[in-house]
Amino acid sequence: MTTTLKIEAVVVPVADVDRAKAFYGELGWRLDADFAFDNGFRIVQFTPPGSETSVQFGTHVTAAAPGSAQGLYLVVSDIEAARDQLAAGGAKVSEVFHPAAPGAQFRPDGAGRTPGRADDGASYSSFATFSDPDGNGWLLQEVTTRLPGRVDAATSFTSSDDLAQALRRAAAAHGEHEKRDGGAYDENWPDWYATYMVAEHSGTKLPQ
Repeated sequence: MTTTLKIEAVVVPVADVDRAKAFYGELGWRLDADFAFDNGFRIVQFTPPGSETSVQFGTHVTAAAPGSAQGLYLVVSDIEAARDQLAAGGAKVSEVFHPAAPGAQFRPDGAGRTPGRADDGASYSSFATFSDPDGNGWLLQEVTTRLPGRVDAATSFTSSDDLAQALRRAAAAHGEHEKRDGGAYDENWPDWYATYMVAEHSGTKLPQ
């Protein structure tokens, strides 16, 4: 029997706890906790919308230098919408880009980045970046189709927006399916949608 191990919290080192709390709160992230103790220890936790992993920071939480956390992933199904939402919350988000060379998304100087989404909207290939007030670096990555084995076949969606985007992609694919079938109405479309959405999310072969 394999023991389940879940990453539920990631620590980001900050110099000013209240400033960091205000920043992440303005982004619309859920405040889960803010506990202060008599010995000076303080822990603050936020959770991004739809995420199963939270962010923690505070006083006497880590010896790491403030701003030293880099390449923190935020996976989204629509990178333009996510970028707009973060910008509306006060984050200074880069323009959407795709790497001209492998690993360019991690270059702090921005070298090797090509403006715009990846060709054909390839999953895992479109990015944007932003930093919190201490310089901790976040990386938005657009993922629409998962690599094989990445998730269980019986899948779930972490937000209504993710589900809505998946339904739109399934609807577009099903429209092409109906055209190939002579344009006849498919009364079993719910089954086709379900099969398509699970296959897309788990990275298995898509129905035609």
